Amino acid sequence: QVQLVESGGGLVQAGGSLRLSCAASGRTFSSHAMGWFRQAPGKEREFVAAINWSGAYRYYADSVKGRFTVSRDNAKNTVYLQMNSLKPEDTAVYYCAAATTQWVLSNTEYDAWGQGTQVTVSS
Repeated sequence: QVQLVESGGGLVQAGGSLRLSCAASGRTFSSHAMGWFRQAPGKEREFVAAINWSGAYRYYADSVKGRFTVSRDNAKNTVYLQMNSLKPEDTAVYYCAAATTQWVLSNTEYDAWGQGTQVTVSS
């Protein structure tokens, strides 16, 4: 089983930037695609971004495309989410997750989740 620990959340003004990190341990990090999700108060958890095992392929929700960038450093067992031009509607708890596969597919399943990190964007 993999353990995931997110960090980097905080309070930022609209238009600002944050970089989230997710450190993994417990299994071969580079063998798995990784994803970022978020959940705002009163809303369901939603997909934000995903990256395949090598980092060559990245996927984004339409709501963050062009503003967020997902990346990974397999040598450090860490995945990142660079968030620029933040908006108040980006306010949520952000979670990283480890996929059961190397590739990001339409039916990709995630079987390990971090505890989440709060991102608050003020207007």
